[in-house]
Amino acid sequence: MTERLFSYGTLQLESVQQAQFGRLLEGEDDMLHGYRVVDIQIRDPHVLAASGIEIHRALVPAEAGADPIPGRVFRLTAAEIAAADVYESENYRRESAVLASGIRAWIYVKA
Repeated sequence: MTERLFSYGTLQLESVQQAQFGRLLEGEDDMLHGYRVVDIQIRDPHVLAASGIEIHRALVPAEAGADPIPGRVFRLTAAEIAAADVYESENYRRESAVLASGIRAWIYVKA
């Protein structure tokens, strides 16, 4: 069984996909409403090694009328979702959301 994951940040990077999933992911463009993006500092050495980026993006609830967040929807196995949870570590929590396309997908929001 596959699950959908909406990525608006570093999970779109090939280096991160190879490190976390051992493969490149295929995805479709989509948008997320109801959130805005903030920057957070990452300290986890494994995340820093995979992404090469210290400042990552995180979602927080937005006021009505905020611009939609562009991203990609990927199909992952349950084991790959668990690997994504490890990558996102203590900085994020996973929630379910409905995207602009009507697809329900997992998203990572600021913890």
